[in-house]
Amino acid sequence: MNVPPTLRSIRACLEGAIPAIMATCAPDGTPNVAYISQVVYVDEQHVALSFQFFNKTRANILANPYASVLVLDPVTARCFRLHLRFLRTEAEGALFERMRAQLAGIASHNGMEGVFELKGSDVYAVERIEPVPGEGLAPSPAQLPRADLLGAVRLCSQRLARCTTLDELLQTLLAGLHEHLHVQHAMVLMLDAQAGHLYTVASHGYTHSGVGSEIKLGQGVIGVAAREATPVRISHMTHAALYSHAMRSSLGQSAPAHEIPYPGLPAPHSQLAVPLLSCGRTLGVLFVESPLDLQFRYPEEDALVALAGQLAAAIDLLQSADEATEASQEAAPAPAPRGAPVRVRHFAVNDSVFVNDTYLIKGVAGAILWKLLRDHERTGRQDFSNRELRLDPSLRLPGVADNLEARLLLLQRRLQESGTGIHIDKTGRGRLRLRLDAPAQLEEMAGG
Repeated sequence: MNVPPTLRSIRACLEGAIPAIMATCAPDGTPNVAYISQVVYVDEQHVALSFQFFNKTRANILANPYASVLVLDPVTARCFRLHLRFLRTEAEGALFERMRAQLAGIASHNGMEGVFELKGSDVYAVERIEPVPGEGLAPSPAQLPRADLLGAVRLCSQRLARCTTLDELLQTLLAGLHEHLHVQHAMVLMLDAQAGHLYTVASHGYTHSGVGSEIKLGQGVIGVAAREATPVRISHMTHAALYSHAMRSSLGQSAPAHEIPYPGLPAPHSQLAVPLLSCGRTLGVLFVESPLDLQFRYPEEDALVALAGQLAAAIDLLQSADEATEASQEAAPAPAPRGAPVRVRHFAVNDSVFVNDTYLIKGVAGAILWKLLRDHERTGRQDFSNRELRLDPSLRLPGVADNLEARLLLLQRRLQESGTGIHIDKTGRGRLRLRLDAPAQLEEMAGG
């Protein structure tokens, strides 16, 4: 007994690797056949088609809302005919932005940059799916989907469930993606909603970590995923400036002296950005990429959405636990700083901090470091708590979802990588210690 195909079972045909063929009919019965760039899976009953040109196909659909679309599996060459009914056009929002990002990849892949422009996402109801007779091709092992994605998600999930700190969570997730899903390049970015950007807190597979590098909300696949709270996936090579996530490196530009270079691949062919969502809020983005085409298809997207959801919930849970219990543990007094003083300059205009004339960090993380150093200079304090940082108005933390743990982890990583002799150690839940290898000479600067 043959099982009729479902839209989910043929999602491989909707990757955009091979243009679909669309047939429409004018009111007088005249048919029209045209290639269409995108047929995107929306849910089990709906697809979205790219509306790019004011052409005969568009005129036919507005007059007669029925169409048939022939889609092709790029691996097996199996064909399916979708019988569709037009519902509406969306010219903004998550679906539109996701399709616009993917279209940029398709355009670049075909040498059509600047020609393809998405005017809207046309949403259709799928009334019937008809297999087209014919024999398909046997896929090569390299073309087969990753084996046992559900099992891989389970292994990653079990490891995440045992984590008790944010640092452990992030490192466990990235290691799990590498070991169980064979993802070679990945990073996690947290959202600073007040500043309107995301900052990198962890990465895997790059020549430099890029911890502290920033991407504006709405910039690239990462910024769009965060702004629209939806996964954004590109399966083909793209150099489109708006959507290529390799911001400065791919454009041959160097980062300004007060910014940290972005760690992304210089020529990514596959990109997938998944928002970290918890309680209806966007906390950040999980991002993966590859130098190869078609590495992140619908099944991989499903797997990463599941893991991103668990990661976001765990981050929220850890933050709540820190607020409820700030248990300290006895730590031996740190040795007195020795050696030549370290010059630390702070610019209040953006809370940027320079150590020995080298840029270190800015924003909330910079403000936190400056507070710790000033308190240490005035009183000799070394031990602090997350609670007092949250209550300090000078840090300008948001009232909800301040991501303080992520900011502290960012600061800790930057200090480790910079080799400045300034350290922040975690001494218990919600507790931290400032440790200096040499005295710090603090200078408050007026300009930026």
